[in-house]
Amino acid sequence: MKKILVFQSDFGLLDGAVAAMYGVALEVDIDLKIYDLTHDITPYNTWEASYRLFQAATYWPEGTVFVSVVDPGVGTDRKSLVALTKKGHFIVTPDNGTLTHIKNYVGITEVREIEESRHRRADSQYSYTFHGRDVYAFTGAKLASGKIRFEETGEKLCVDDIIELELSEVTITENSIKGCIDILDVRFGSLWTNIKREDFAKIGFKYGDRIEVIIKNGPTLVYNNRVTYGKSFGDVYVSEPVIYVNSLYRMALAINQGNFAKAYSIGTGRHWTIEFKKVD
Repeated sequence: MKKILVFQSDFGLLDGAVAAMYGVALEVDIDLKIYDLTHDITPYNTWEASYRLFQAATYWPEGTVFVSVVDPGVGTDRKSLVALTKKGHFIVTPDNGTLTHIKNYVGITEVREIEESRHRRADSQYSYTFHGRDVYAFTGAKLASGKIRFEETGEKLCVDDIIELELSEVTITENSIKGCIDILDVRFGSLWTNIKREDFAKIGFKYGDRIEVIIKNGPTLVYNNRVTYGKSFGDVYVSEPVIYVNSLYRMALAINQGNFAKAYSIGTGRHWTIEFKKVD
């Protein structure tokens, strides 16, 4: 049975880049099953690429091959990798931090450096700016189609040596928990934090509680209010904020049928901190 090939990139769909990757993969094997994770990663944002892989990859069948191309260092001496996760998925990507969340929250069993002299489209050696098409889509398609084995992609590397982005720590006190806003639920503007549900529960918060929320951008206070902790958005009135557990079992903040990020001009990253405190 053919394996599945899933593409992710920051290319968008306004030109032919993604279609070219599809074409290369189908040229390798016309019967491949090809899907898209997303092509709307913010340009050059390796953090976002890493998070979206974590958000989606584990829900695909074992053996699925992901090709993730967010590659601001394309054509430089950065390595090209294939990683095998503990869930049995393969990820083809540059060594630029894109594997951070998968490594820390899913686990990586083995990683290999793509031997580009063997796994590159013929007659593409004079172009150094589209490895997504010439190396990654090509190698991913050969792996998914079974034309090469994982062990044939290249030299085995130490998992601990791959490049990682810095993850923020979560701070827990007797009556509060503080983390950061990792990413947005983009279309709806909800804030997804790095605070795990089980850590949040340690403070003793219960559904229906009114919890103080403090959001800062560095030292600057951006939002401070009391918000209901609900099971779903319907636990508050339309246009009211709600704290909830998102689909990745992290704590999140939303406005019911609104856009929290736009309403308060909130961004993401380690400097965007969020704290949940018990109300006396």
